[in-house]
Amino acid sequence: AMEIVHGDKDLERYMREAVRVSEKSPVLLDRFLNDAVEVDVDCISDGTDVMIGGIMEHIEQAGVHSGDSACSLPPYTLSAELQEELRRQTALMAKALNVVGLMNVQFAIQGDVTKGLNDATVYVLEVNPRASRTVPYVSKATGQPLAKIAARCMAGQKLKDQKSPDGKAPREVVPPYFTVKEAVFPFNKFPGVDPVLGPEMRSTGEVMGVGVTFGEAMLKSQLGAGSRLPTKGTVCISVKDGDKQRAVAVARELVALGFNVVATKGTAAAIAAAGVPVKPVNKVKDGRPHISDAIKAGEIQLVFTTVDETRTAIADSRSIRQAALANRVTYYTTMAGCEAAVEAMKHQDDLVVYSLQELHAKLH
Repeated sequence: AMEIVHGDKDLERYMREAVRVSEKSPVLLDRFLNDAVEVDVDCISDGTDVMIGGIMEHIEQAGVHSGDSACSLPPYTLSAELQEELRRQTALMAKALNVVGLMNVQFAIQGDVTKGLNDATVYVLEVNPRASRTVPYVSKATGQPLAKIAARCMAGQKLKDQKSPDGKAPREVVPPYFTVKEAVFPFNKFPGVDPVLGPEMRSTGEVMGVGVTFGEAMLKSQLGAGSRLPTKGTVCISVKDGDKQRAVAVARELVALGFNVVATKGTAAAIAAAGVPVKPVNKVKDGRPHISDAIKAGEIQLVFTTVDETRTAIADSRSIRQAALANRVTYYTTMAGCEAAVEAMKHQDDLVVYSLQELHAKLH
């Protein structure tokens, strides 16, 4: 089992458990990148030329399994300069590895992703010379049948000799609209499970939302995944220390949308200090009435909760997530997910239904 460890004691405990479970098998250690944006890039190579299939910016931070993270195509915050650098590196790796067919690269970017290379560092997490689970999503978003194009390359046909459905040669298509892929989780089928996200994949499906704006696409993806975002009521916020400043901005936007905000003591103090109206609520360990009681009583319509990736912190906050899950209250367990949800909530009244045919017609 994979785990993020933050100190020597956690590492020693994990190594004892891992060795006991895997016996003589090796244990893989990776350095964890804090506060990094993960990006997937799908491409096709015919051995000479490389076609970028799509660049997908993950919404959840690096550290959440890529299969569990929502993502946006085209990217919703990455600068044009960083996107061009990802294209360059992907093409170089495909040629150096002599790939013929599909290839997927997972990048992590630390720094200000809205600016250029001088303000961010690009890391390569892994390179897979095969089809990724993102291929059907990218194909639907861009109108380019990636699996068919790749199969023809593997059979010996060059990219320049092929034709896309629009009669043109296969090429990277950046749609003039946003598409968001969201993971679907089975947590409601398993009472008592902790729905916190981490490095092990837990989703069992995915959906896609499309919109003129990122917020509209995000909202549709949530509806498709079965997560209902409220239009009024009370939102509870309980976040780790490193997320408190971002939580203040989220709370301010929620109040502007007409929501009431309650928060656990530390988070409430940070929000109140910024001049945003907030009502404090107890954590479970602080005694009743506490946050889980409020969720069970129907007083909370949405929960934003983040924790440090330590066993103790996850265990201490488990009751909040389980109460939300048991009472069918929509919840988010990453700060990026919370911010994206608020952006989606701004578009509750302007949803438009599009057919794939009319969307793909815009790509020609």
